[in-house]
Amino acid sequence: MLLALAACTIGAVGGIIGGYRKQPVAWQFSRWMAYLFGGAMVAATLLMEFALLSHDFSVGYVAQVGSLDTPWHITIVSLWSSLEGSILFWAFVLGVSTAVFTYAVRNRDPEHGSYAVGVLLAIGVFFCFLVAGVANPFTEVSPAPLDGPGPNALLQNHLLMILHPPALYLGYVTMAVPFAMACSALLAGRLESSWMRSLRRWTLWAWAWLTLGILLGGWWSYEVLGWGGYWAWDPVENASFMPWLTATAFVHSAQVMERRGLFKGWTIALALSTFLLTMLGTFMTRSGVFNSVHSFTQSEVGPIFLGFIAICSLVSLVLLTLRLHLLSPPKEGIPGPISREVGFLLNNLAFCIFTLTVLLGTTFPLIMEATTEERFSVGEPYFNTMTLPVCVVILFLMGVGPALPWGEADVGRVFKRLLGPLVTGGLIGAIFLFFDGFTWATLTFALSGFAGWVTLAELFSPALGRARKKNESLPVAFAKYAAKSRPRIAAYVVHFGVVLCAVGIAASGSYKQTTNVLLKPNVKTEVLGYDLMFTSTEKEPESNRISEVAWVDVYSGDRMLGTLDPRMNAYMSGMDIGAPSVMSRVHEDLYLSLVRVDDSGVSVTVIVEPFVYWVWIGGLVMFGGGLYGFWPRLVRRRETEPKQTPLAAK
Repeated sequence: MLLALAACTIGAVGGIIGGYRKQPVAWQFSRWMAYLFGGAMVAATLLMEFALLSHDFSVGYVAQVGSLDTPWHITIVSLWSSLEGSILFWAFVLGVSTAVFTYAVRNRDPEHGSYAVGVLLAIGVFFCFLVAGVANPFTEVSPAPLDGPGPNALLQNHLLMILHPPALYLGYVTMAVPFAMACSALLAGRLESSWMRSLRRWTLWAWAWLTLGILLGGWWSYEVLGWGGYWAWDPVENASFMPWLTATAFVHSAQVMERRGLFKGWTIALALSTFLLTMLGTFMTRSGVFNSVHSFTQSEVGPIFLGFIAICSLVSLVLLTLRLHLLSPPKEGIPGPISREVGFLLNNLAFCIFTLTVLLGTTFPLIMEATTEERFSVGEPYFNTMTLPVCVVILFLMGVGPALPWGEADVGRVFKRLLGPLVTGGLIGAIFLFFDGFTWATLTFALSGFAGWVTLAELFSPALGRARKKNESLPVAFAKYAAKSRPRIAAYVVHFGVVLCAVGIAASGSYKQTTNVLLKPNVKTEVLGYDLMFTSTEKEPESNRISEVAWVDVYSGDRMLGTLDPRMNAYMSGMDIGAPSVMSRVHEDLYLSLVRVDDSGVSVTVIVEPFVYWVWIGGLVMFGGGLYGFWPRLVRRRETEPKQTPLAAK
């Protein structure tokens, strides 16, 4: 860790000097230090994993989270189960990301590349300082205990806890790369199109992993916590969501900047703000100032993190103030109100309003407690009331935007292109309006139909045209077109994932049914459209817990659909945690959570949630689309692509 700290310190200075003086020697030296930083972090992390797996309780972190009873796969992931290990893992991801980025830009000019690597290494200085100092997981314990308590029982309760944190960290930590690239552009006073494309692609990479991390976190909450939900506006959930919002706004704004030269200041500010929000989220998680299943205990890390956030914010503000004017001015002004540029601008405003709304609701209780010493609570009613209208606007713009051409548009032509999608959305809305009245869900379904039609048209129309023109099958035509148009295809794949998520969230949130019931042995009980029959209970001993399982057969009429096994897990640490059982179907989930087992039978909470599975599918589609957009093009462009999309072609 000291080697990593030294490499970051020296390399950061070398990188800034190399960029300022445009010295290839300093640029090369900073690259060596970046590789050394990455290698040292890999070595330190492997040493900690070895200590965990060998149960070396003389190491402070192992004594804190290790246990002889913990399975080996849980022991491995206990690296990020507590404060010191999670900071080490953060520095590890940063070190590897810095080395990979450095290798990717090794042939760039000394100014841009050297500045960016210098900024990344400066960030590395802070995290290496934490690991080597106040959050040191390698402290010695003497005498060494014979055993430890093991990691938090909540973190042992589901496989998703193995996948959720690494995905989230990949998204969180690699947001430092776009931040460094944006700082580099400001320090250099110029922003070439190639650097802007790289900046957008690295943001897309981080955005995709952050999307997956948020999705897996919601899925874990749904599968583990037993309340049948996946999003509770928890402060730390919000902390991961806010940089996702600004990163999404950045990806849209960057398209306008690349194509039209507009929104440069806005785009760079979004890149800087996204990283600052990841730092704020890390502070929320690691300082213990919020009560959350994600947060760790109070520690010395919190004030230090606040200081680092203040320094990064000050640097960002100074760079924007003093250097932004050096970037080249736009080629032309914003066209009339009916244009794709204005559509992107409104989209960005909606995402920023969304971010500020969540930020205010998340930090307001903390600010009020600090200033008045009174406790306030901001819960779901505030967030749902304030954010639902913004979500509806974003969904509407997602349908309208692709139909608008670059530059001034003719209103009649735009309406003609949107007639089919509008009719589809209107029919869907009318059906739900007739049966359910006007609700947010009704409006969401209508707009999802509208946006879904436009998205699928934009996704497949070029391939259909190619298939007819070149006499190719549709799969072959789509594959060839997709290989040459990765950013465009990726964008509409992500949009389609958003539509699926919107339908799933609206349906599961509005039509969820919940009841508590006592199931008697071998007696069918009709509950929310299903027949449930409790058959038996048994205890399943494992190395780290004992599970009491209730077996419940599920019927639809006389047809057996399957068996659910809600359970109560008693961990060696003394904590009892329920584990619900879920039967997922295309149109709805049946969710059973065990409440109590006694001689008369079992008490369970039964929840039926329509279309909740679509949320997981939609999130995975968004993740896949993001990675597809990031991946380098493998096929050279041999044909001239149309400058405008099918709906937007004049």
